[in-house]
Amino acid sequence: MSSCTADAGVRARVERPAEKRGLRLRRTAIALLVMFTLYGTVDTVCAQTTMQATTDAASLLAQARAARAAGKRVEALAYCQEVLARWPDNLDARQLNVALLSELGASARARELGAALPSQSLAERYGQIADYDAHQARWARGEPADAHHPYAEADKAAAAIEQLANDPAAPADIRLRARLDLLAVLDQDDRADEVLADYASLKQQGVSLPPYAEQAVADAMMQKHDARDAIPLYEDSIRRDPGPYDPSEVDPRIGLAYAYQEAGRSHDALSTIHQLADNEARWLHLRNVRGNTQNQPKVDADSNAAMIDMDEGLLKKGYEPLAAMSAEAPGNADLRRDLAMAELARGWPRRALQTLQIADTLDERDANADLDAAAAHQALYDYAAVESNLAQAQQEAGRSGRVQDALDAWDRTRGWQFDLTHDNGWGNSPDYGDRDEETQATLASPLIDDHWRVLALAQYATASLPEGPVVRERAGLGLEGYLHGLQFYLEALPSADRFVKRTDVAAGFNWAINDQWSWSTDWSSASNDVPLRAQYYGITGNSISTAVQWRASELTSARLALYHDRFSDGNLREGWLADVVQRLHTAPNLTLDGGVEIGGSHNSEDDRPYFNPRDDHSYAVTGALQNLLSQYEDRSWTERIDVAVGGYQELNYGTGLMVSARYGQIFQPQAGLRFGWGLSWHYQPYDGRHESRVVLDLTVHWGE
Repeated sequence: MSSCTADAGVRARVERPAEKRGLRLRRTAIALLVMFTLYGTVDTVCAQTTMQATTDAASLLAQARAARAAGKRVEALAYCQEVLARWPDNLDARQLNVALLSELGASARARELGAALPSQSLAERYGQIADYDAHQARWARGEPADAHHPYAEADKAAAAIEQLANDPAAPADIRLRARLDLLAVLDQDDRADEVLADYASLKQQGVSLPPYAEQAVADAMMQKHDARDAIPLYEDSIRRDPGPYDPSEVDPRIGLAYAYQEAGRSHDALSTIHQLADNEARWLHLRNVRGNTQNQPKVDADSNAAMIDMDEGLLKKGYEPLAAMSAEAPGNADLRRDLAMAELARGWPRRALQTLQIADTLDERDANADLDAAAAHQALYDYAAVESNLAQAQQEAGRSGRVQDALDAWDRTRGWQFDLTHDNGWGNSPDYGDRDEETQATLASPLIDDHWRVLALAQYATASLPEGPVVRERAGLGLEGYLHGLQFYLEALPSADRFVKRTDVAAGFNWAINDQWSWSTDWSSASNDVPLRAQYYGITGNSISTAVQWRASELTSARLALYHDRFSDGNLREGWLADVVQRLHTAPNLTLDGGVEIGGSHNSEDDRPYFNPRDDHSYAVTGALQNLLSQYEDRSWTERIDVAVGGYQELNYGTGLMVSARYGQIFQPQAGLRFGWGLSWHYQPYDGRHESRVVLDLTVHWGE
């Protein structure tokens, strides 16, 4: 095996779009060719100047071998070529020429010239075949010749290497090298199952993998969501081969950072990727070349650091460098696509689509671009576009782990959806009594024609009032629809209880007008906002509520809601509620928000059997802390604390302290299944008397 591949053949640690956003194949082939040509030209001239004073073949060959031993293969090749120019039949020069060509990557020419050597051994011939196959695999790492057929080059390289690995005439060390090279090229070919099967066989035979093969296996494990087993392989490969790495390769610390993140080791992920980004120079200073050239590994490290920041919840911190990098390199389609995903994460799907459209004009669209577009369209309910984008991605790169994950997530999204909420309350609230319960179950059908779902709903609420128990029971059907940026519904729920025999017909919509403004409205003919105490006395009512929200980003939002309830006993209740929320602190997987909330209401009638103050107003300072307790792959466990402290003022009763607090957790054992619970306490005056209520809430969601 040639010295350039002495660490074992193909160092095919390939950037993998399968695991996390932002890992794409880099376009380095042209840049590397230019650098190689410049470097080779300069060194060749220097070598030729030295050779002018040398006429002896043995001396020239000695100098060639010395230059090769010093790592100056281009200079060594120049000495060798001078010998062949003068003495074309010199066997030593021909053999050295073949070896140098192979080491410099000209493996096809080396193989051709090697076949003509009269004294070539079987091991040398198979070594040249292995070098040629390894070169084909390395070439397949670049941008594919056809973005719509990304596996063509890798498939060809994998077939050739597999043939060599199974050739009984090949020496044992060459066949072993081919098996190791096969791990790398199969990983590049998105054939993770085959990589892991071959790895298991090699491990059983006690074969120690070289670093490049360890990285390929670790990458395949990441595609199969096995970050914990991938981490030690990444770590060992980096320990044994700490770099610097060839510019055509991806630094394995990028893969390690994503593995740390998938395993829930946020601190290790952030420190690894940011240390890599900080240590990379922004510009390269090439020997004997004027000016500087951009360091592509620095761009890769910075862009991946930004994406990992965003995955850890640091949305603004990740967005800002991507925006700056895209502004500096407006023609870089990969950076624009990363920027689009950052915009989407911050709640700007329309801006993200515009950025993706610009990227499509700069570079041919591939499977990664299709997946990005699908995510942006899904945020706007453009489900037909999502189907088209995912079908195209599957056709182009169906083996990709990222494509497979996106298809699985979409199957969960468009499939059956089930939600269950249950509240248990205790206290002396005038509307709920000493004990109350409320349960709602919703089953939504799979998507119909990319625009519709049929809903089955059931509602049950009960309260233990001083007058006696009261129950509200309803069940019925509904229809939910989706258009660009618009979600709407229509429901009909006949009553099944003995208190109010009235069917509730409800309708509403939520319209994302643009990336900042949204408007929602809900109408109900027999509203659940009517207190259960009113239900006991046979009183019902219709209601309409509307709200407008402005949201600059995840950091700042403001909302104003108005509502109008008309009770069947003639009472008219009108009210409003406004709030402003501002992000106060962001840390990895932790956010702290603060805000102000004010509101008021007016009832047209007094002396009703339910709580209906003529006029009241409230204000509160609010806070919300959300924290990720643990995470591994799709399994996560989060907690949230909400607090509000303020005052409640009721006409003729003055102002009293109002406090509410809630602690809750959400556990997701797997993608598409979540369980939640929360315990809250509310304390405020009613008709001048402070009363409190404790509520335990439980939730279940199945779907996506």
